[in-house]
Amino acid sequence: QVQFVESGGGLVQPGGSLRLSCTASGFTLDGYAVGWFRQAPGKDREGIACISSGDDSTYYTDSVKGRFTISRDNADNTVYLHMSSLKPEDTAEYYCATPRSLYCSSSYFYRLSGYEYWGQGTQVTVSS
Repeated sequence: QVQFVESGGGLVQPGGSLRLSCTASGFTLDGYAVGWFRQAPGKDREGIACISSGDDSTYYTDSVKGRFTISRDNADNTVYLHMSSLKPEDTAEYYCATPRSLYCSSSYFYRLSGYEYWGQGTQVTVSS
């Protein structure tokens, strides 16, 4: 089955850090841009970051810019999301997916439309 497998979530205190992993299953990650999304309880799923393949260009929404870093290791078939200075409002289920293109859309990377190979998600809870 072609999909992503997310892992690394958990409970963390405000101000803490966490690293999420997104591993491609059933396909090779090289050549695909990958986006990270999250969905808080009672809210719509939202895109927060994207990394292109080839030049590894990255994009972030204002809500996470300066706190989160997206990176990739094609040898491990994995994309990472390094999260720091976490806030309670970062609490959500985190997902990754690919637009099945080489590059992220600089204007629309945060939109769900066009993304595929969704995983089951990993839960991040920020609470004291």
